[in-house]
Amino acid sequence: MKAPKILAVASAIDLDFRYGCTPAWWQLWKGMHEVGVDLVITPYRGRPVESPWWRTAPNPTYREGESYQALRDVLARMKGDRYLRREESEPEESGFDRLTRETIRRWVTPRWKRHLEELVERERPDAILVFTVPIAHFRGIPTVLRERFGIPVVFYDGDVPMSLPEYGGMDTGFNPYHGADPSEYDLVLSNSEGGIERLLELGAQRAEALFWAADPELFAPQPVEKECDVFFYGYGDKFRRDWMQTLVGEPSRVASELDFTLGGLDFRGDIGRARLLGDIPFNVFPRAISAARINLNMTRRPHATVPGSSTARPFELASSGAAIVSNPHEGIEAWFEPGRELLVVESAEEAVAAYCELVADPAQAEEMGRRARERVLDEHTYVHRARRLLDLLGVGVPITA
Repeated sequence: MKAPKILAVASAIDLDFRYGCTPAWWQLWKGMHEVGVDLVITPYRGRPVESPWWRTAPNPTYREGESYQALRDVLARMKGDRYLRREESEPEESGFDRLTRETIRRWVTPRWKRHLEELVERERPDAILVFTVPIAHFRGIPTVLRERFGIPVVFYDGDVPMSLPEYGGMDTGFNPYHGADPSEYDLVLSNSEGGIERLLELGAQRAEALFWAADPELFAPQPVEKECDVFFYGYGDKFRRDWMQTLVGEPSRVASELDFTLGGLDFRGDIGRARLLGDIPFNVFPRAISAARINLNMTRRPHATVPGSSTARPFELASSGAAIVSNPHEGIEAWFEPGRELLVVESAEEAVAAYCELVADPAQAEEMGRRARERVLDEHTYVHRARRLLDLLGVGVPITA
């Protein structure tokens, strides 16, 4: 059987942009390669980045994207901030947002239409897969590609429910569904099972869940000395500031004998006595996980409260053999068994008790991490996800895979 070929449009390939989805995309694309997919990726933001697992095509609007981001950075600095922030609930579309969308419709969308038509003509893929590009920016393109080439066009939103209009996404990007038409796509994939109904309400003809996972070769236990007791890494505390206070701020003051560390940027709430480590390069992230006695999974409120909304972090921590303590997350028991493969706490008091118990009993912590990694190996690798993706696309896996 011929290797299936997929043309992918990615929000970004370059890890320097610090988009939360990009490291997960890399792992999924590697998983697709491992099951035999011939993958061609063209980035919406930044330059194409080559790898052993995919081929690339250029970004036709590279200069426009970088110029727009530079403008956003200037406007944010004028407001005395790092980002142009939106409200956490029902954010309104600003005049700047509407102007941006209209400019993109007139200038960017037509160039991407021509670019993708030329790529499909040359590559003849079995399917086109769009990875979390602002869906409104491609309005009209899926219909044209389907009518001209007769191949399925699929959208994968890896940030549901935060990407939905009622939350507006992260401050680093767009509110992607304003002005969008999900009905243009043959299939809308979602990291969230509970978000499927909302995607159908927004117009998707068909929506299916494809959860996050981990690459067990990248995320594996590292032979390093323990350097801290409780560690959390994340892209800021938007939508989880209350849990930052509950799992870090208050416990770090109560249990002063424990060493708390935070990796990442843009923590604006209560972090108590926690030490700030700054950004941690992705290539040393598994080492940072292994260097902590306990790793925190603090899921943002939209993902934690909409059932079955996966994020990358619990899978990555589990694959690394970490002892995980998590805030409540609706549906987490579908992926990991609370009490056996991770601990779920609901208050600062419960958090302190869990931390003290695991730090005092390293063998218990190690065993819980071992069980969590076994669960990943059995059910939650990106090879598992790649096979499901091909099933959903109706594209076969070559016999040699």
